Amino acid sequence: MKIKYFQDTDTLYIEFRTAEVAETKDLDENTLLDVDREGNVCGITIEHARDRADIPHFSYEQIAV
Repeated sequence: MKIKYFQDTDTLYIEFRTAEVAETKDLDENTLLDVDREGNVCGITIEHARDRADIPHFSYEQIAV
């Protein structure tokens, strides 16, 4: 997974998996979902990320099984 924040456009892109994007779906006017040919989620784009995703605050936690 890769997370990219584009400060100049205040856009957050989260890539869940590296795959060829077959379709981009609008979830709302500021959120786009990328899916592959099988319908698997590849990534999500969030516009106005500072307000909508609390950027730049970010934490990551991996839970052991």
